[in-house]
Amino acid sequence: MNTEAMRYIIVGGFTTLVNLVCFTLLCKVFNVEVNISNIISVIVAILFAYVTNKIFVFKSHCSTMKELYLEFSKFVGARLLTMIIEVGGVFLLFEIIGQDELIAKLETQIIVLIANFIISKFLVFTKKGEL
Repeated sequence: MNTEAMRYIIVGGFTTLVNLVCFTLLCKVFNVEVNISNIISVIVAILFAYVTNKIFVFKSHCSTMKELYLEFSKFVGARLLTMIIEVGGVFLLFEIIGQDELIAKLETQIIVLIANFIISKFLVFTKKGEL
């Protein structure tokens, strides 16, 4: 496994941890409804993931504010697409199937982690001259 993929797995683990801790605090401590907690925790995780992926995983450098804006926009857009998978998956597994909310959240995280790596590597954090 290459070092970029290994760094992604490590940062992805921390991103997942941020997502799960935020979700758990909102659900269990602050009694926020599950689907609202899920959306908020995903948004927090997206912001955390952008910074950590940019700096530690893909080591992306933008020379202009326009490049930074475009990169951030692509990242957020891609993450919003996978957020649909996550929110829909948690809704399906928790509300429809009746699984525990944390189990449903963990199961969707695996799918989202893989999808996010592929999207980030090939569509968001591309080097000059790549896609």
